[in-house]
Amino acid sequence: MKKIFPIVYFFISCSAAFSQRKLTVYAGKPVASIAPTMWGVFFEDINFGADGGLYAELVKNRSFEFPTAMMGWRQTRSSYQKGRFLIINKSDNSSNSRFARITINNTEGNYSLTNDGFRGIGVHKDKQYNFSILARAEKPTNIKIRVQLVNYAGKEIGTTTIEKIGNSWEKYTANIVATDSAQRGKLNLIFEGEGVIDIDIVSLFPRDTWKNRPGGLRNDLVQKIADLKPGFIRFPGGCIVEGKDLTNRYQWKTTVGNVDDRKLLMNRWNVEFPGRSAPDYYQSFGLGFYEYFLLAEDLGAEPLPILNCGMACQFNSGEVVAMDELQPYIDDALDLIEFANGSINTKWGKLRNDMGHPQPFQLKFLGVGNEQWEPQYIERYKVFEKAILSKYPDIKIVSGSGPFAEGEYFNYAWNELKQLKPELIDEHYYKPPGWFFSNASRYDNYERTGPKVFAGEYAAHSKDNPEAESRNNWESALAEAAFMTGLERNADIVRMCSYAPLFAHVDAWQWRPDLIWFDNLSTVATPNYYVQKLFSNNKGTHVVTILEDNKVVAGKDSLYCSAVIDKQKNELIIKMVNNAPAAQTIELNLDGIKLAKTDAILQTLATNDRYSYNKLSEPDKLKPQEKKLPVRSNKLDQTLLPYSVTVLKISYSVK
Repeated sequence: MKKIFPIVYFFISCSAAFSQRKLTVYAGKPVASIAPTMWGVFFEDINFGADGGLYAELVKNRSFEFPTAMMGWRQTRSSYQKGRFLIINKSDNSSNSRFARITINNTEGNYSLTNDGFRGIGVHKDKQYNFSILARAEKPTNIKIRVQLVNYAGKEIGTTTIEKIGNSWEKYTANIVATDSAQRGKLNLIFEGEGVIDIDIVSLFPRDTWKNRPGGLRNDLVQKIADLKPGFIRFPGGCIVEGKDLTNRYQWKTTVGNVDDRKLLMNRWNVEFPGRSAPDYYQSFGLGFYEYFLLAEDLGAEPLPILNCGMACQFNSGEVVAMDELQPYIDDALDLIEFANGSINTKWGKLRNDMGHPQPFQLKFLGVGNEQWEPQYIERYKVFEKAILSKYPDIKIVSGSGPFAEGEYFNYAWNELKQLKPELIDEHYYKPPGWFFSNASRYDNYERTGPKVFAGEYAAHSKDNPEAESRNNWESALAEAAFMTGLERNADIVRMCSYAPLFAHVDAWQWRPDLIWFDNLSTVATPNYYVQKLFSNNKGTHVVTILEDNKVVAGKDSLYCSAVIDKQKNELIIKMVNNAPAAQTIELNLDGIKLAKTDAILQTLATNDRYSYNKLSEPDKLKPQEKKLPVRSNKLDQTLLPYSVTVLKISYSVK
């Protein structure tokens, strides 16, 4: 594998196939404001992104509610007489109707249940894990439950004991400190004694969750999002909003309230791709709409929920609800706004308060539908728009142009929606890298009036190999960077942008590329992640013009550029992408600002191997390099490395 170019070479003259190019940055003349929501994140529960990922629960099928009730569980016994289990179904139509009944005649502890977790249970040495279980005994009994963490080889790496189990349902808790790490550990429940006990909601969480919230989110994955400084979080998808059919759609009301009472749902990615099927992929909704809102608040990001508009996925069943039966779907939208923003004296505002958040979440945006198209979407959207704006005129509605970046369906949606009142129209692009390079000027000639653009899902799909992370290679990231200069240059109409999907488990993915890869113990930031971070962490407040020969720099001789200023920090930030196999020498003329007497900051992300990628075993192969740069003149020469993204941040003084 070829090495990354060291940053030290950036200023050294080298022979290049290009003559020196002259670019002028009109830094004193802002042309458009940049929305605080410009760069955000898109979250969907795909690739085990929630259960088995962001949601830190380590026990799979903890309530025995999977259609196959013992999926994720295995029993071990020396003989049938020593122990056995039954799954009892109360048939009370509750969301948690099943529990396990264990009959034990075993003083030696030879009967156990084992949970394999989500492709194993990740355990960190010296970390504390919080175990809990609902249990009751049929009659007074000496039964004990020895709770044991073991590694893949079966060696014990942590244990505790639950005993003195009463005859009514009660939650029992205990803590385990791991004596060693395990990538694919297991949880054993070893039963000792004689009698019958019932168990339910078997749970294991790391104590070290995001903000140390019990039953919370996986800390390292949230930190990866936080480091992007997102302006918004779009949730919960994505295609799971639609469902394979309407019964499989995401319904936010089943994801709030008591976590133990939330209703399990098959994840539509369970069966979507025959070659990557995941029959154990379900949504427990321990990560539900309340937790999404709370996460957005934690990160200082605007929440952007997307709701079903009465249409299932058109690539699957194509099912729609009849227009005269649409009201429950509209009520879901109106009730969600009340849940997020309503007084605690309202029905749904009271629920938010009861869950621990009396203050409103200050919801501003709401998406209607995900990737729908044709007249059936437009007629349903109109009804939603009228109902929402009649009751909540300040809500900014996000509509959609369908799953395609151009063509008949795309054009139809735009033509129809321009006549209506969406704040933004969502556009999606999953394309080869060449499309992104060719479309860096896509928005330069868009209409400047009417709805704004939400670049809601984009990712360049380059070549891959069997390694999970391989499709997130440098070619794809470089293409996205070039395209993003065009998004930034047109920030007057492009107001929100997010790469998709966000997360993927290396042992449980259905779709790639993905921004952040992880296993049960660690994460890796892709080159694409670092490109997103370079833009989102250097967002600025206003676009300024950067020109070559009085033209925008959008692909001529493989160069792409954008520039912004940050009026709060008095900084000029120039982003330059060189997609050429040779270095390019640039003369930058900074017009309209007086330089401060401080060094500039130079960040460079580059490699001459376009198919290089980061992986869990090599997480730092490609990452930005940073150095200080003395800049004492408004005219400076720079050399851009081959296949590079460069961010130059220059301080100026206010005249």
